[in-house]
Amino acid sequence: MSKKRVLSGIQTTGNLHLGNYLGAIRNWVEIQQDYDNYFFFADLHAITVPHDPKVLAENTFKLAAIYLACDIDLACSTIFVQSHVSAHSELTWLFNCITPLNWLERMIQFKEKAVKQGENVGVGLLDYPVLMAADILLYDADIVPVGEDQKQHLELTRDIAARVNDKFGKKKQPVLKVPEPMIRKEGARVMSLTDGTKKMSKSDPSELSRIDLLDPPDAIKRKIKKCKTDPIKGLTFDDPERPECHNLLSLYQILGNKTKSEVTAECQDMGWGQFKPLLTDTTIEALKPIQDKYHELMSDRDYLNTILRDGANKASLTANQTLTRVKDALGFLPPL
Repeated sequence: MSKKRVLSGIQTTGNLHLGNYLGAIRNWVEIQQDYDNYFFFADLHAITVPHDPKVLAENTFKLAAIYLACDIDLACSTIFVQSHVSAHSELTWLFNCITPLNWLERMIQFKEKAVKQGENVGVGLLDYPVLMAADILLYDADIVPVGEDQKQHLELTRDIAARVNDKFGKKKQPVLKVPEPMIRKEGARVMSLTDGTKKMSKSDPSELSRIDLLDPPDAIKRKIKKCKTDPIKGLTFDDPERPECHNLLSLYQILGNKTKSEVTAECQDMGWGQFKPLLTDTTIEALKPIQDKYHELMSDRDYLNTILRDGANKASLTANQTLTRVKDALGFLPPL
């Protein structure tokens, strides 16, 4: 029996932080052998908001190195850059011509980001979900890991696939596979270091709110030293009045590979002055293997280029088959 195919992409903007790693990447690494995985670096999505051309390519390289450093296994995973597979852009245009405008205008993320950007809103921001649909449907993905903020986008993907199948497919021969969502487990919900009620985010203007995977030890020490706490003696999980306490204990538990009961017994009588150095040392030690491997990979650009080129070639074979299927269904004249 063949493995189910999984498709997942990540934007090439900014550094990945502990929330990205503990909430998604590490969980996926643990189960990646069970699937046929396609992971791509979404540089086309990254330019739907104002971006710096000087760092776009470098951010893409860095992200590829981080994924590999986090133990993404190339034996069962294909990694590639979105813009290296031209079918993404071409299928997006075909979908644009059959997707009703009001489907896009109701997307919540567009409304939120449009308010922030004001006059700088480009058509790409509105069209972002159509490109996302093309990303997914090109690879005949069976399942797509999604968080709460992406569920609406995946629903649109399913609607577009159904529309293409209804208008241009045959009853027993659909043009596109309709993917199912995989709701990521919520076990490692990492919160901001400056506000324990908000998720850790790379869009937060304060660098003190997050620990990036590539932060050096002195930066980790500084951020944990300055992170928000409370004046209460003794550290406990699950107290709604102490969200920062719960968050920091959870980080210590996960990064130290401890059980909740072990952490409770160890830390229940501690003060913050005793606990913060403990969390700092544990975080530095947990990230060191990733950082060491990352720097090794970044020093060998030829190897990274080879991985990304091979990934793009493999992805293109699959993507172009789907693109040809869609163009045939829509009635295009095949290339002569």
